Amino acid sequence: MSVLEFEEKSVEEAIDAACQKLKLPREKLDIEIVSKGSSGIFGIVGARRAKIRVIAKEMPIDAASERAKEILSEILKHIDLPTVIEAEAKEDQVYLNVISNGSGLLIGKRGKTLTALQYLVTRILHRSAGENISVVVDTENYRSKREMSLTELAQQLGDKVKKSRRSLTTGPMNAQDRRIIHLALKEDTEIRTKSKGRAISGASSSIREEGEKARETSRAANRWGTIRVYLKTPSLALRYGGMSRACRRGEPCNV
Repeated sequence: MSVLEFEEKSVEEAIDAACQKLKLPREKLDIEIVSKGSSGIFGIVGARRAKIRVIAKEMPIDAASERAKEILSEILKHIDLPTVIEAEAKEDQVYLNVISNGSGLLIGKRGKTLTALQYLVTRILHRSAGENISVVVDTENYRSKREMSLTELAQQLGDKVKKSRRSLTTGPMNAQDRRIIHLALKEDTEIRTKSKGRAISGASSSIREEGEKARETSRAANRWGTIRVYLKTPSLALRYGGMSRACRRGEPCNV
């Protein structure tokens, strides 16, 4: 973080100026008082302004937004495609919207390219800011359209599982898409969901994301996996005419 200096008539006024400039509360600033200032003689002769040095403990969201825009612009320079980037800070998230006549190239198959761009911007911004700041990269409203499509898919999967009384597994999805599936079914009292993911690096691991526990982090954004959708209560019409130990304990089982 860079060091900024502020000069005002008093230390308190200098601190207020720093808070307004950085758009951060006082407790999120490291403040060094360089000079307390002096009113001088009759407020005229020998008067000196107070001076402070300030370092923000965290990057202001507006500054993070501009930095994320710069990072994405640098990345897209390597693509022979004219683009315009709109940056917007919403609460604790940075939204980057790419305007281009080649949005299909930016999105990629099932949004893989867009997800990769988002991951790169998030990681580089983390190094600059020293903290995790959520970044969303979008183009042509792809994110909202994708969310609607996945929500419909989740409902269809839930209906099929209820009718067939058998679990179903999706194809490979990134963490963000899987989160949408989980959240779409979390209110369904008859259905459970479970993810199993594999990192792009090849290291496999299992992750459990049920309902509100589903979270997307910058690290998980680079992980692909499948979702198993199954019934909370096993069917009474069991394949072998009896209930397995796993089913009796209330654990997931295929029926």
